[in-house]
Amino acid sequence: MYQAFREMVLVVVLGAARLTQPIPMAVLAGIALKVGIDILDWSFLKRSHKVSLKGSIIMYGVLLLTVFVDLIVAVGIGVFIANILTIERLSEMQGEEVKTITDADDAIVLNAEEKRLFDLANGRVLLFYLSGPMIFGVSKAIAREHSAMADSDVVIMDLSDVPMLGVTASLALENAIKDAVDKGRQVMIVGAAGKVKKRLEKFGIFQIIPQHNLFSERADALRQALVIVNPSYANIPTSREYPQGDESSYDYPIQPKNA
Repeated sequence: MYQAFREMVLVVVLGAARLTQPIPMAVLAGIALKVGIDILDWSFLKRSHKVSLKGSIIMYGVLLLTVFVDLIVAVGIGVFIANILTIERLSEMQGEEVKTITDADDAIVLNAEEKRLFDLANGRVLLFYLSGPMIFGVSKAIAREHSAMADSDVVIMDLSDVPMLGVTASLALENAIKDAVDKGRQVMIVGAAGKVKKRLEKFGIFQIIPQHNLFSERADALRQALVIVNPSYANIPTSREYPQGDESSYDYPIQPKNA
C-alpha cells in the first residue's frame, strides 16, 4: 500500500507538476514528514546503545546531517566514514596473519616433515609467514614483525597463502628483505606465483634475491636453509626418501642449541 502511494506521488510530480503546483507546501511537508518517519529503522534505534560506539556515532551523525544539512551530503559522508572504519578493521585482522615463526611447536601451518626440519635449525632459521590479501594496512604489521629477524641467519618469506599483494605492503616487504640482505642474512621466498610474483618482479625484489633462493615448496626452502646454517645437513632426504616412509628412522646429525 505504501509502495503504491510513493509511486503515485512520483508519477504526479514528474508528469503532472503544473497540476500539483497549487497544492499548499504544508501538505507536501506533511507527506515528506510521513516518508521520513517511515524510512527510519526504529528497531535499530531501540538497540543503538548496544552496538559499538563508532556505529552509534555514524548513525546519529548521519541523522543530524540529514535534518540540518542535506540528505545526499549525509549519505555520502556516512558511507565514506563507514568504509574507512571497515578498511581499518580489515587491516587489523589481516595484520594478525603476519607472523614470524621461530618455534615449530607454534607453527600450525607446518606439516610433520616441515616441523622436523624447522626444529633442526635451532632458532637460526626464521619463517616469515603471510596469509590472505596483503592490503595497505598490513604494512604496519610487516614492519612490526621485521624486528624479529635480528637473531636469525636465514629468513624464509612464505607467500604461499597470499593471493594479492598491495603496493604499500610490497614496499614494506621490500624494506624488510633489503634490511636482512644488508645485514648478511640469506633470504628465501616461498610460494610467490601469479599476481604476487609479478608484483615482486616489478619492484625488483628478484634482483635482490638470487634465483636459487626462490622455492615453490616450504620444505625445499627449509632444507636449503639447514644446509646454509650447517653443511652437515646437505644429505637430508625428502619425506619420500625416508626408509619405509618413516622420517623418525633417519639419523639426523646433532647440532647444539644456537650453535
